[in-house]
Amino acid sequence: MAKIEGFRIKNFRTLKDVTLGRLWNLQQAEPITPMTAVIGKNGVGKSTLFDAFGFLADCLKNGVEEACDARGRGGFRKILSQGQSGPIEFEVYYKEDGNARPITYELSIDIDSSSRPHVSKERLRQRRKGQKHGWPFSFLVLNSGKGVAWKGEQEGRQIDETKEDFDLLGLMKSIKSGEAKEESRETEVVELEDYRKLGIATLGALKQHPRISAFRRFIEGWYLSYFTPDAARSLPLAGPQKHLNIHGDNLGNVVQFMEREHPKRFQAILKRIAEKIPGVNRIDTELTNDSRLLLRFNDKGFQDPFYSQQMSDGTLKVFAYLLLLEDPTPPPFLCIEEPENGLYHKLLESLATEFREHATGRKGGSQVFITTHQPYFVDALEPKEVWVLEKAGDGFTTIRRASDDDIVKNMVAEGLPLGGLWYSDYLDAR
Repeated sequence: MAKIEGFRIKNFRTLKDVTLGRLWNLQQAEPITPMTAVIGKNGVGKSTLFDAFGFLADCLKNGVEEACDARGRGGFRKILSQGQSGPIEFEVYYKEDGNARPITYELSIDIDSSSRPHVSKERLRQRRKGQKHGWPFSFLVLNSGKGVAWKGEQEGRQIDETKEDFDLLGLMKSIKSGEAKEESRETEVVELEDYRKLGIATLGALKQHPRISAFRRFIEGWYLSYFTPDAARSLPLAGPQKHLNIHGDNLGNVVQFMEREHPKRFQAILKRIAEKIPGVNRIDTELTNDSRLLLRFNDKGFQDPFYSQQMSDGTLKVFAYLLLLEDPTPPPFLCIEEPENGLYHKLLESLATEFREHATGRKGGSQVFITTHQPYFVDALEPKEVWVLEKAGDGFTTIRRASDDDIVKNMVAEGLPLGGLWYSDYLDAR
């Protein structure tokens, strides 16, 4: 399954310029781990980092103007880092699988003459087979919706941007006229009708662009959890559904599907629920007269069942997370903000272990990205899995890996829990 190895964000709220993991031009850096947690004090930018992933997914789904306004973001000028005049930029460095050559996706969003946000630059690039050093070759280059795209699969001559005098418009003209015969066979001129939409959204739907299609599917598959227990207490219409949605209001529908299609998996979830929440020994669904679906919990000590409307927030959250981790076709990237809210503190280390086992399992589960402010959760993690967010003197966010501190690494190696070190301020900047 595809994995993100590095992610860079520029000019997005307090994230003026932060990089996690490895990029094509930062090969000495360690890649992001399958299980990653971001910690920090209130107001340092954890929610902003979570929203950066959501913003990129919204850009693909709805276009950049709609993404700037969605989820209460307030428009382009509100999310642009204060005092900055340049574009908002993202860079994603990822692999389709463990042996694949990494691909870099770069996106710049700016405002046009009418002060509306648009895609100013978009690029996908990858090194050729056997190429260890130097600039990767682009197979998609778009400036304000116009550019060129590579039509092939893996081999062939790609667009070389290493030359200082590289002229995208000139290349487009020569391909159209047939003067660039070799490039004409391998590339096509692209002119999008709406430059507020991502090029990968349009070209990724075409068979002749398999690598663009793969990246589009990767982003489309991201799962960013906006789960709320109140949503899980709703009464959806009956009907099995394969995947838990981002709010969790189809929890009962997913239970219906798992009971019917994957009973062994569902029984494994119930067993783990019983280990974490004493008393709960059965969870199933009940159909009402008007075809609504009730989620029913049976407790060993009571004859009558309890329904989701009566269950605690913590019980619903743990159940939803375990259900999500047992998805037969899990999302490639799973992002959860503060999963500890409403949970008993002794459950947190166990939940962190569940997330890691899912992310590092042989079957290739989701890459898991979590923001948290709970030391008990961090106790289950290793220094290389934890990133520390802090506010710099200029008010913008900085980020560093806990494993960058040799003292912290050595103390964890001696058996001290990482969350305890964080609680004792050993992870603060010195």
